[in-house]
Parts: sequence; C-alpha cells; structure tokens
Amino acid sequence: MAAGDTDLSICSDALILLGAAPLSSFTEGTDAAQTCDRLYPDFRDSMLSRYPWSWSYKKIQLARLGTAPLNEFEHAYQLPGDMLSGVQAVFETTSTNQAPLNDGWEIYGEELFTDLDTVYIDYQTTVDESKMPNYFVQLLRTAFAAEIAITITDQTTKADYFRGLAYGTPSENGRGGLFRESVNIDSRGRLPQIIEDYALIAVR
Repeated sequence: MAAGDTDLSICSDALILLGAAPLSSFTEGTDAAQTCDRLYPDFRDSMLSRYPWSWSYKKIQLARLGTAPLNEFEHAYQLPGDMLSGVQAVFETTSTNQAPLNDGWEIYGEELFTDLDTVYIDYQTTVDESKMPNYFVQLLRTAFAAEIAITITDQTTKADYFRGLAYGTPSENGRGGLFRESVNIDSRGRLPQIIEDYALIAVR
C-alpha cells in the first residue's frame, strides 16, 4: 500500500531521525533545506535503481520517429523521457505468451533502432513519493538519514548507525537491513525469473 508521502516529508523524517528540526519547505533558507534540496532527488533515483522494484516499472508502446535511421535498421523509436535505468525488455506485441526479444534491436542515445513495425518496452521509471509503498519509504528515509548525517550532525557514529539499519553489516555489501526486507516484501508473488539474476538472491 502506498504511504502517501512527499519528498518534503521523507526529508523531514530523515532530519528528525538525526535529531534535527523538520523542514517547512525546501526554500526556507536553512542549511538543512539546502542540503536536502540538492541531494535528495539524485539519492532517491539511485535507491530506485538499486533493484527492479515491481511498482517502478512501466510497459509502453514506443512512438516511431519519422526520419529513417542512418544505420542497418529500418525504423527508429523514441525512448521515454522518464526512463530511470535503461530498457528492461523489448517486445513486438503485448501478448502474455511472447518472450522478450534478445536481438534485432539496438539503442543509441535516446532512440531504439529495429526493423519491427511495432515495439513495446518494459522500463524502470521515477516514481512519485505518494505512490511508493510503506516499506520503501521506511528504507528511503533511513538511508537518506545515513547519507546526510555527517553534513547535518558532523557525527560519523550517526552515519554508521543509520547506514547499518538501511543496508546491514559491511559483510552484506549493502544488501542487508531494511534493503533486504524491502526486496523480500517486493519479491512476494513475482515470477522467479524476474528476480533470479539479481545478486541479492544469493545472500538471502
């Protein structure tokens, strides 16, 4: 279930975890507000990119461009502007029986080239905070607290503490703690082949 949070509420929660005052806005003029405003968007996207979260994927039909490509392919298609971490899979139809295409297409810059007359893709996109599930919001606020702890508090002990909560022990290589719990929750009910290539599976 979505938590209904915002970027401001998540940043404020991270500050509260560190013993600092919450934000009233990103433009309130405080050092904490400037830190969060500058660091949070990229940090959020990096956390989304760490794993193929089921709720962060879209399937769309690509729009064919009018100009023929200057290569061996017949068609060029525009990739979506909200793509976060590349194309996950390419399909010729939306049939549930069709396997992803492993060849017959290439990506150059922001375009996909192929001889196919119709192209669909699965891809990971940025997600509004209001649509993020509770378990991911908890991970995100804890991990962001670790990220800004030294800047906000000048205490490495707080950074280490919240990093441990978010990612587990150093031996878990960033795949323990709340991150592991979030992956386990997200993977429930998903087909094994969707997640079997992800390195976390080997250390559960």
